[in-house]
Amino acid sequence: MREATTLEGSLGAAAPAEGRFFAGDQRRPAEADPTMRAAPPTTLLARADGPRIQFQDVAIIGLAGRYPGAADVHAFWLNLKDGRHCISEIPRDRWDWRAYFDEEKGKPGFIYTKWGAFLEDIDTFDPLFFHIAPKAAAIMDPQARLFLEIAYATIEDAGYTPPSLSVHNKVGVFVGVMNSTYTRYTNFYSIANQVSYHLNLQGPSMAVDSACSASLTAIHLAVESIVTGTSDLALAGGVNLIVHPIHYQGLAAATMLSPGDRCRAFGASADGFVVGEGVGAVLLKPLHRAVADHDQIYGIIKGSMINAGGKTNGYTVPNPLAQARLVADALRRANVPARSISYLEAHGTGTALGDPIELAGLSRAFREVDQGDPAHGHDRQFCAIGSVKSNIGHGESAAGIAGLTKVLLQLKHHQLAPSLHAESTNPEIDFARFAQSFGIFGQRVERPEQIVPALEKALAEPGPALLDVVISQKSRKD
Repeated sequence: MREATTLEGSLGAAAPAEGRFFAGDQRRPAEADPTMRAAPPTTLLARADGPRIQFQDVAIIGLAGRYPGAADVHAFWLNLKDGRHCISEIPRDRWDWRAYFDEEKGKPGFIYTKWGAFLEDIDTFDPLFFHIAPKAAAIMDPQARLFLEIAYATIEDAGYTPPSLSVHNKVGVFVGVMNSTYTRYTNFYSIANQVSYHLNLQGPSMAVDSACSASLTAIHLAVESIVTGTSDLALAGGVNLIVHPIHYQGLAAATMLSPGDRCRAFGASADGFVVGEGVGAVLLKPLHRAVADHDQIYGIIKGSMINAGGKTNGYTVPNPLAQARLVADALRRANVPARSISYLEAHGTGTALGDPIELAGLSRAFREVDQGDPAHGHDRQFCAIGSVKSNIGHGESAAGIAGLTKVLLQLKHHQLAPSLHAESTNPEIDFARFAQSFGIFGQRVERPEQIVPALEKALAEPGPALLDVVISQKSRKD
């Protein structure tokens, strides 16, 4: 499953005992198992003091998250703008990676890498704050605990409390999640339902598992819920934790992981991704209501689309034609010309096959959308591209919300953060010709104060400052 979103930016202690983070026994290697249509016309609302606002536009009014090396989004931004590499060895408080390590790739029950990107203090939680009994909290999936905390923080960031938000509104909860090894039973729905229950939010409440696109798919469904009136506001995002070695064993068996500590998005020597953790959420509200209520606005979702790759040469092989169709449909639905896009946060997992195919699909989409534009149809190198995975690895079901958070923080701070580990680009990607519209941004960190050109221009003009951005995300078909 893939999801594409078009955005418009508005400025505005001691090592624990083994098995601490999961219920059940760790299995040693010897014991391991062998085994749309086009959007309808939009209604425009007039504002006496500004431009017309499209009714389907959805504002992002709250933002919160935790990512490797960052306890909140402020620390996350500092890491991004400084080009920090946040990947480390698997912490001993998770498990001893040495007991499972073997350099031979694909060896059943073993892992050939010791690297990952991890959150700190995933076992810390104040159950009484949420009126949860400590015994009940102890058996909750830590992903549910973390997402509940971030949900509250997101509402707080928007300037509301759960009671003030829910008293007159149907507030939906949509969470992307794909992994659960804390217990032997997977109850993804409970991650969303715990938020709805404890915060008394009475809109739709659902978990979404579409693999690595899960958090962006959750946001897509949240937007659709607002547009159709099923929700008045929506809380959406994703969460991913790695609490059992079986997580690594499965990825290692499929040889998806890089043996090293670098996720080389669009870089030479791309050899797989580094798995990572994260949790994040946004609070969504119809733009006209956000303006009327004087809410802060991080960005505006102009439109989103979703599709799957269908039949390809292999289950894990992506489809550039389907990817192109997805992005083109999202741009048309948002009524945004490709030439106006000045930055694109890509999937960019750092795989030899996936990265060139993603760029091919994006290039095809941009050409298709702008082919009838005599002024800009042949423009080149106008859109910077990057991937947060070069900083924090592949957060799987939290990957999309991490990328979206990066984009929103760039808009807030008027600055593009560098993508890492691409000093030498992937030889299969010719950024001067093959990628056509794109140029990788920030291969080094010489110009940390560079301003997004389109945003700089907008800031010099009267009225709200707007910047068009595309987020692209695909499934584990890397």
